[in-house]
Amino acid sequence: MQIEVNGQPAECAEHISLNQLLSDLGYTEQRVAVEHNGQIVPRERHPQTVIVGGDTLEIVHAIGGGQATSVSDQLTIAGRQFNSRLLVGTGKYADLDEADAAITASGAEIVTLAIRRTPALTDPEARKKRNLLDVVPPEKYTLLPNTAGCYTAKDAVRTCRMARELLDGHNLVKLEVLGDEKTLYPDMAETLVAARALVDDGFEVMVYTSDDPIAARRLEDIGCVAVMPLAGPIGSGLGIQNRYNVMEIVANANVPVLVDAGVGTASDAAIAMELGCHGVLMNTAIAGAAKPVLMAQAMRHAVIAGRQAFLAGRMPRRRYASASSPMSDLPF
Repeated sequence: MQIEVNGQPAECAEHISLNQLLSDLGYTEQRVAVEHNGQIVPRERHPQTVIVGGDTLEIVHAIGGGQATSVSDQLTIAGRQFNSRLLVGTGKYADLDEADAAITASGAEIVTLAIRRTPALTDPEARKKRNLLDVVPPEKYTLLPNTAGCYTAKDAVRTCRMARELLDGHNLVKLEVLGDEKTLYPDMAETLVAARALVDDGFEVMVYTSDDPIAARRLEDIGCVAVMPLAGPIGSGLGIQNRYNVMEIVANANVPVLVDAGVGTASDAAIAMELGCHGVLMNTAIAGAAKPVLMAQAMRHAVIAGRQAFLAGRMPRRRYASASSPMSDLPF
């Protein structure tokens, strides 16, 4: 079953005792303190405390005063901080259970969703079925309603306003205004109009854009909180088609830059992060995989690896070889 340990998803056996869980995690010989669902559990109650699916645990130990265990590298968008730099969508899954499992495996904290009409009034049974918000509740995730399917600024603005009402005043949205049904490229003229209207209306706008550095600058100037250049056409899986434009956008932006659309596999996500992008948003790359949950895990690791490689600073590229071992004092 799925639980959360120190802010990270973890698997454990059904109805396991806290004592056994600590043993399974390797803490048998260590002195630790445990908080279970917000309540500190005295050590003598560890054997009687039962862990169930969805529980949250914080496990702490003592370290030398002032010692840092890791370097903080959180993603910040509109003043909100996130540990995960992978954002995922909720469409194209076989069912809600598959969506739930894949999103959990991805470790994503920001999840996009579309706004659509409720089932027909003539189908009352359909209205009784589980809703997407049962799988991605706002208490667990930062929801990012998008304007997918909108081809005009007017429709996009209207959709965002309906999303704000649906989510009780939630202002963080993903804006996309499409210009062509075949390529799903953004209509940048309409996108700029919609972005300005939404920012003026108090929305925090993350915006899907072309990989044009000038367009990205204009959107930032309007007040968008993040720019999201496409890597390739939506749902194509082609990967980043113009790395140099993405690098140019990153180099000149003062807001987060997240690659959106076109990612096909883990190496695409890693490359985006190695280019300096602050995050990656994807849907089809996970939902369209033969094993979505496994791909979600791969994407999670790829984003982390790409970010670490960027922070580490890659070795310089050279035209010719450079031996790893000294070429002097050879025994022959």
